[in-house]
Amino acid sequence: MEVLEAIKTRRSIRKYQERDVPDELLQRVLEAGMCGPSAVDQRPWHFLVVRDKEMLRKIPEVHPYGAMVKDAPVAIIVCCDTRLERFPGFWVQDCSIASQNILLAAHSLGLGAVWTGVYPLEDRVEGIRKLFGIPDHVIPFSVIPIGYPAEDPGKRDLFDPDRIHHEKW
Repeated sequence: MEVLEAIKTRRSIRKYQERDVPDELLQRVLEAGMCGPSAVDQRPWHFLVVRDKEMLRKIPEVHPYGAMVKDAPVAIIVCCDTRLERFPGFWVQDCSIASQNILLAAHSLGLGAVWTGVYPLEDRVEGIRKLFGIPDHVIPFSVIPIGYPAEDPGKRDLFDPDRIHHEKW
């Protein structure tokens, strides 16, 4: 799939087929997550891959908008290791780019995914951290369930020329 097509046609997928995601596709998705730009090349990210159904079922207990995770064959938790930060605060941008790359890569490979935000809500951060034994210096940023889509939410044109300004506001 061509990049602009992937960007324009990617949709949040919350329903998944009962079908495993092959390791080689998941590897490609993770590689894409690590390919984004990062402030001063700090690359503060870590990725926790969760396939265990019991653990996937527990995520909605600590994430109120994570109900769909229990039905996904796999989820990636994008995290920041604060020990890798060289410019504090820029990790949010770095992990956002990694999360978006994961979504686009999944879509381009025929998979569906949805970004469920964890950070900056402290109850979600602590809930995910405790559930998965994530150390205190690591901040869970997003949970991205991935699977073969069992829904087609259709296409949307999100372009809005009224949001574009030239030279001055």
